[in-house]
Amino acid sequence: MISARPHIAFLGIGLMGAPMTRNLLDAGFPMTLWNRTASKCEPFSGEAEIADSPSEAVRDADVVVTMLENSDVVDQVLVGQGTLNALKQDSLLIDMSSVQPSVARRHAELAAERGAGYVDAPVSGGTVGAAEARLSIMAGGSEDDLTRAEPIFSTLGTCTRIGPVGAGQLAKLANQAIVGITIGAVSEALLLAAKGGADPAAVREALMGGFAGSRILELHGQRMLDRNFSPGAPARIQLKDMRMILDEARTEGLTLPLSQQVHNEYLSLVANGHSDVDHSGLLLELEHLNGSLLGSLGRSLKE
Repeated sequence: MISARPHIAFLGIGLMGAPMTRNLLDAGFPMTLWNRTASKCEPFSGEAEIADSPSEAVRDADVVVTMLENSDVVDQVLVGQGTLNALKQDSLLIDMSSVQPSVARRHAELAAERGAGYVDAPVSGGTVGAAEARLSIMAGGSEDDLTRAEPIFSTLGTCTRIGPVGAGQLAKLANQAIVGITIGAVSEALLLAAKGGADPAAVREALMGGFAGSRILELHGQRMLDRNFSPGAPARIQLKDMRMILDEARTEGLTLPLSQQVHNEYLSLVANGHSDVDHSGLLLELEHLNGSLLGSLGRSLKE
């Protein structure tokens, strides 16, 4: 059974790619790995082939999975480094990065010219979801291509077909709009409560049982209370996503004032030197703006 599994080339062994690779290897998929920083592939060197270039990695692969940082990086790897031209005919390219829908559609056209299928399949769930194989996968592509991708998706999480190519990326933008705006709301709510003299931990606990309860209040609210901003999803990536949301909105003739405001807050957070904190670290920008730290007494920065 294991020998019949498709050979996967996985491009991008970072915060998300590494645990995803671990799960695929544990499920018995033969794999070839590539990463711009080659040392990140070394933990898997005894179980997978390590390629010197992305084009070398995909040459004999049945399925190619990309998990890269942004549209520019994906385009540089797939087009600039000739990776698309090295695809095997009848192979399947699955881009699990978060890119502009227009970029996904263009890469699908280029893959089709090589006789390869294409699915855009961005994910939600962060590093915890990746490690626990609980990713929410939002996929755009033909039903035939998604059927081919299903054994891989089921190893990594749960997949929902959103529509044709590009639709998965649209769903991810919707996801990131909700995530970014809600992080901002949780930050403001907890700081408001603390500044007024309430215990923010007790406020969070109370809200969890009501209509304001959410996964972000649960997980990121606790991060804020613990001041644990080690990156699961770095702020610079959330900023990139907010920028893509606004770009897509302009293309569609939409005005999204909440997304614009949260974009501006993440822009300031990154400009103030916090590009690599977790995106829940948006609290730091709110604290900077108000000169007040989140705490049981809502103490000021001077205190």
